[in-house]
Amino acid sequence: MTQDVAVHPLVSPWGRFGLYSFFVDAPEPAIVDTGIASSPAAMAPALQALGRRIEDVRWILLTHGHIDHVGGAFALWNLTGRRARVVIHEADAPMLRSRAAHVAEYRAGRGRYLRDPQGAARVAAAADAVISGEMEPTVLVRGGEILPLGGGVTVSVHAVPGHTPGSVAYAVDGQRSVFTGDAVQVHGAANGFPGYTDPAAYRAGLTRLRDEVRPRTLYLGHPYRRADGRPYGVALDEAQTREALTQSLDAERRVAAAACACLAAGPAESDSPYSPFAPVADALGYTGDPALEPSPFFTTLHGYRAQHHRTV
Repeated sequence: MTQDVAVHPLVSPWGRFGLYSFFVDAPEPAIVDTGIASSPAAMAPALQALGRRIEDVRWILLTHGHIDHVGGAFALWNLTGRRARVVIHEADAPMLRSRAAHVAEYRAGRGRYLRDPQGAARVAAAADAVISGEMEPTVLVRGGEILPLGGGVTVSVHAVPGHTPGSVAYAVDGQRSVFTGDAVQVHGAANGFPGYTDPAAYRAGLTRLRDEVRPRTLYLGHPYRRADGRPYGVALDEAQTREALTQSLDAERRVAAAACACLAAGPAESDSPYSPFAPVADALGYTGDPALEPSPFFTTLHGYRAQHHRTV
C-alpha cells in the first residue's frame, strides 16, 4: 500500500482574500492552483524550507479558470523550467489562454447589473496586472481522468461545475485528500455571499462530493465562512467537510427559494444597489456590497435568471 503523501498549504494574500495553493509532495510533485502573478515567487522559498525545489514540480493542477487561481500559472511554469504539465478543464481553458476571456465573462454575467461604466476596463486592468501570462495548457480534462504522480501515487479528476463551467476537484487516491478550489462556497468568502454561475450544476457538484468523492481532508480555495461568519481554515477534517457541504447545500436552497420568488414576480429595476434582485437581498438579509469584485451576488443571481429563462 502506498504511503500517504504530504500536502503543504502555500498561502498568499490578495486584497481582502487569502489565496490558497497546495504542494503535493509526490515523487512527481504537484502544485494545485497558482494564485496571482506574484504568488509563485513566494512559493520557491516556502518549498526550500521544506527541503524541496520549485524546479522539481512536475504538475500544475488548476481547479478552475478565475484569475486568482490561474494568474500565477505562467510564472510558475517558467520557474519549473517549463517542464511541469499544466492541467485544466477544457471548459475553463479559454481563461488560461486569454486575458480577454475574463473580460468576456464579466460582460456576460455580473457586468450586466453593476452600474460601473468602467467595469470592463477595470477587469481588463486586473487581468493585465495579476495574470502572469497567457498560455496553452498541457493537459485538458473533462472529469474521470487519472493523473500519475509517480511511485504509484495517482490523482483522480472529478468534474464539479457550477462555480465555473470547468470547475474540478482533484483527489489524491487512497487517502481522499481533495482539492476543490471554489466549488464549495459554504456562505461565501469575504463578500459574504456564495458565488456560482450555474445553480443546478453547483448543487449537483456538492452532492457528488458528499456522496461519491467523500473527502477525508478537504482543501478549500479561500477562507469560506460558516453561517455565523466564522471562516474555515485551509484544511477541513472529515467532520468539518460534512458540515461545509451540508451548509453549502442549505445556503443554496435558501438563495434558490428567494431567487425563484423574485423571478416569478418579475425582477424590477430600482435605485437599490441590488437591483433588479433587491427582493432577494431583503429576503436573505444580505447587506454586503454587491459591487465589490468578484460580485458573487450578481454572478449567482444571474445564474438563477438564466436557469429560469431555460425553464419557462
